[in-house]
Amino acid sequence: MLNIVLHEPEIPANTGNIGRTCVAAGARLHLIEPLGFRLDEKSLKRAGMDYWKDLDVTTYIDYQDFLNRNPGARIYMATTKASAVYTDVRYEPDCYIMFGKESAGIPEEILVEHQETCVRIPMMGEIRSLNLGNSVAIVLYEALRQNGFAGMSTEGHLHRLSWD
Repeated sequence: MLNIVLHEPEIPANTGNIGRTCVAAGARLHLIEPLGFRLDEKSLKRAGMDYWKDLDVTTYIDYQDFLNRNPGARIYMATTKASAVYTDVRYEPDCYIMFGKESAGIPEEILVEHQETCVRIPMMGEIRSLNLGNSVAIVLYEALRQNGFAGMSTEGHLHRLSWD
């Protein structure tokens, strides 16, 4: 199972949307404190809609707690500071993909320890970053694609009509 890690997320609506994406993708969500919101906030649950109850989510008191509780984890760090593009790596089926807080990203003290697994999403010009929820979806679905969308429905069906 793929793992999404949010390091000190600040905006509850982003985390709610990411939670919903994790449920749809069959991924676990890991939240590293401090959070910029409470987990019982209405806006968090509203963004995750009624899927929040189905989310596999774990919280950690800090980054060291995350490392201690996930020994040997293969962690990819999504950052605008990386030189490798997110499609350049091979995501293992049980890897962790970490994203930083909306205002500052992953601290550089953490990034320098993981230079070989830092990845970026290409962007035009001087754009600082994409929305956190969009970034998670982009990288997560690349990891799912590389792993053959294991266990996921890959066929769509019309509700009232048929494709024929």
